[in-house]
Amino acid sequence: MAALPVPIGIHRDDHQVVLKWSETEQTAYPARDLRLACQCAQCRNEMTGEVLLDPQTIPDDIKPLLISLVGGYGFRVDWSDGHGTGIYTYEMLRRKGGR
Repeated sequence: MAALPVPIGIHRDDHQVVLKWSETEQTAYPARDLRLACQCAQCRNEMTGEVLLDPQTIPDDIKPLLISLVGGYGFRVDWSDGHGTGIYTYEMLRRKGGR
């Protein structure tokens, strides 16, 4: 069984969240893209996976205000639009990629 990906560092600024996977590898996730990827029950139907979040309601200049670790598998973000219930797992982010 392969080990779950766990970053060695997480950094946020007004435009992105950056996960450092190793000394030589990091991935940047643009803030708006990350907000739109929220998997919480307000943003996505838990049974069908259907996206409930209207992208037009998310401002282009949304900012990650606070990052809180969740166990050893992910983090949640308090966003400038008041949202903060989604958990972003390292596994999902590693698969998703960024820039």
